[in-house]
Amino acid sequence: MTERIDGHTILIGLMAYPIRHSMSPTMHNNAFAKLGLNYVYLAFDVTNDKLPDAINAIRTLDMRGSNVSMPNKQKVIPLLDKLDPAAEMIGAVNTIVNDNGVLTGYTTDGTGFMQALKDENLNIIGEKMTLAGAGGAGTAIAVQAALDGVKEISIFNAKDSIWENAKRNVEMINEKTDCKATLHDIDDKEDFRKEIADSIIYCDSTGVGMKPLEDLTLVEDPTWFRPDMIVFDTVYAPRTTKLMTVAKQAGVKHVFNGLGMMLEQGAQAFKLWTGEDMPVEYIHDLLFS
Repeated sequence: MTERIDGHTILIGLMAYPIRHSMSPTMHNNAFAKLGLNYVYLAFDVTNDKLPDAINAIRTLDMRGSNVSMPNKQKVIPLLDKLDPAAEMIGAVNTIVNDNGVLTGYTTDGTGFMQALKDENLNIIGEKMTLAGAGGAGTAIAVQAALDGVKEISIFNAKDSIWENAKRNVEMINEKTDCKATLHDIDDKEDFRKEIADSIIYCDSTGVGMKPLEDLTLVEDPTWFRPDMIVFDTVYAPRTTKLMTVAKQAGVKHVFNGLGMMLEQGAQAFKLWTGEDMPVEYIHDLLFS
């Protein structure tokens, strides 16, 4: 990498907390090197209280942009100049593009999730999904799945600070798409079990399973799953989460972590920043080897 960095190198960031586990720097820097692009991608520990200063730094340092992850995907919106229509509808941002000081927020999480399933030749259009979590990633996944034609989505969340956002997501999906969305209390375990049993896919979009919660899962009983369904955990560090272990104990054939989603959402962000197509197959081999 040092051979590529010079006085003209363009900086792109990743702002989240915790973030040192992220594979995004590996993905983007290898893609830049493969295409001979003079960019560098760095990860920065940024919490909500540091976020305003971090966003100002994008303008001050003339960065090309940044990715944004938990816990900043929604908090960042008031700090930006414009939103892509999808980001405005979803109410979350995971990618910022800086055009001469004008910062535009985009979301690529939802399309990244749907493309990751397509990459595995899996089709959930016209089917039912149970989704845990209604934060930035969960919102993007729910809305994109509804827009793409998923028939029904049961969204589970705790009655915490995200609950109102979950209610908004359900109302928006029901008003603006043909999908039927319902909201459920994640503490109602029997309801949780029944909805999963009636679904073709269960997706966990929460941070449960990621450090410091790597020994936890929202579904502890393998009998909640069927071998013919899909279990998708958006966490990818560790590579095998507790949820994935439980699903495999149940004999589930299609069990995934978030690496595929991370790759596909990253490819879309890469295009926004550079105007070039990410060498996806090359990066896939690096990440999954």
